[in-house]
Amino acid sequence: MRVLVIEDDLLLGDAIQAGLKQAGYAVDWMKDGVAADQALSTEPYVAAVLDLGLPRMSGLEVLQRLRNRNSPIPVLILTAMDTVEDRIKGLDAGADDYLIKPFDMGELSARLRALVRRASGKVAAALQVAGVELDAAAHQVFYQHHPIELAAKEFAVLHALMLNVGRVLSRSQIEEQLYAWGEEVESNAVEVHIHHLRRKLFPELIETIRGVGYLIPAERHV
Repeated sequence: MRVLVIEDDLLLGDAIQAGLKQAGYAVDWMKDGVAADQALSTEPYVAAVLDLGLPRMSGLEVLQRLRNRNSPIPVLILTAMDTVEDRIKGLDAGADDYLIKPFDMGELSARLRALVRRASGKVAAALQVAGVELDAAAHQVFYQHHPIELAAKEFAVLHALMLNVGRVLSRSQIEEQLYAWGEEVESNAVEVHIHHLRRKLFPELIETIRGVGYLIPAERHV
């Protein structure tokens, strides 16, 4: 899953980017509000982590412009401004959650997972479909209660499909969630990951819609 980090503090931004990558996210990092606004208007992020004290355009203005475009991207605000009034302003501007600096990286990851689940209409922490269970927090997959070893990109593809049960994802949509800016995308990477998932789980789990993309059918959802 691809997220946008918007933070002008170089040390903190680097630490957040590294931590989220370790947690399995594809991460883009913007260091000012104008660049962040442009990225949010053109790229398909599943969530954004937004600092309020940004150069060139404030975090609140970035958030307001995002919501004025009717974008549903979940936004988690990070800020050192911890007054109740500051939190109210952020939430009223369209933020989905709030985290005060300094913070624990594990809590940030957990809050992002919760935002992405809710945005996808999921309630339970673990996703389940057709005997497959995916635990994003533990980064584990089980099939019929047996653990399945997946590579990081295989896990990310399965996660994207399980968050969108019954909906077709095109190859480009899947690629956009697997790779951050600057990362090399192999031409047949998605097909290879799908092949490995079918082999490690079972072939009928993921259907190919010729000329359109891939999906896990809704009727398999339990």
